[in-house]
Amino acid sequence: MGKVAVLGAGSWGTALAIVLADNGHKVHLWSHREDHASEINRTRSNEKYLKGITLPSSIHASSNMGSVVNGVEHIILVTPTQAIREVCKELVSHVSEKVIITHASKGIEPVTYKRVSEIISEEIPREYYYDIVVLSGPSHAEEVSLKHPTTVTVSAEDLTVAEKVQDLFINEQFRVYTSPDLVGVELGGSLKNIIALGAGISDGLGFGDNAKAALITRGLAEIARLGTSMGANPLTFSGLTGIGDLIVTCTSSHSRNWRAGYKLGEGSKLDKVLAEMGMVVEGVRTTKAAHQLSKKQHVDMPITSGIYQILFEGANPRDVVTQLMTRIRRHEMEDLTNILDDQMNN
Repeated sequence: MGKVAVLGAGSWGTALAIVLADNGHKVHLWSHREDHASEINRTRSNEKYLKGITLPSSIHASSNMGSVVNGVEHIILVTPTQAIREVCKELVSHVSEKVIITHASKGIEPVTYKRVSEIISEEIPREYYYDIVVLSGPSHAEEVSLKHPTTVTVSAEDLTVAEKVQDLFINEQFRVYTSPDLVGVELGGSLKNIIALGAGISDGLGFGDNAKAALITRGLAEIARLGTSMGANPLTFSGLTGIGDLIVTCTSSHSRNWRAGYKLGEGSKLDKVLAEMGMVVEGVRTTKAAHQLSKKQHVDMPITSGIYQILFEGANPRDVVTQLMTRIRRHEMEDLTNILDDQMNN
């Protein structure tokens, strides 16, 4: 077993580091703060992000990126999407041998509409890596760190590289599938955060299971519409990185996006909610990107549009719900038919 670098010492990066350590790897965990890295090494814990979890002795934290990535074959990027470019620009100066880069970040960049793998490929020259792999699926860091059964998907343009990452992570508690649909896997993991914000808002407003079930179902239709317009396979959204991730993120209090949405539904303002969270809520930034992208792609995304109005235009959540409920009458199967037609035409 070799040395693996994990860049990002938040909850998900730390949880993945635990999986790798359990598999016998020596894990070097990078934090951008020296005091944070020192605290992890001293206490064998990461209390801010994974309260009550003792970290294996084979995990060593450092704020020195050069020492973290030196001599590794695998680099796992687990930073907020908004930090990916900056981290990659620093990373490229430290990579001396070709590596496999895997990212587990879920988001879309506003204005450019780039997926994370596209951002990485723009910032790191091709000669520095074999391929870029995405790891995604229904996976709360808290449950992974407790070794609860979890199943995820990895995808890359070169499926043999994805299989190497599958072998790197898979164990009795952490099952890993592969998928050839890199675009669909990335988009499913990113766009579900928008719908999770909506699910939280619905719960914060005091609505019941009927409303949430409708939101999840119609939200999935929006995700599939936008995804297929960008070249994804519609079947991907019926899998772990589509409906699987959507269910877990919309129904659990572990979800930052659900928790943020809940506070918004109760009446709190976005700035206050984000300040109280103390951690990145990816769905906020992704909502802005997806709203812009839906207009560019001429894709109808009424739920995303409504959440955008709440987040960035100060709309009242109850008014947005009324707006969604009184839209023009539609045939439910129309969406599925259009998605399948688009796939066949492509």
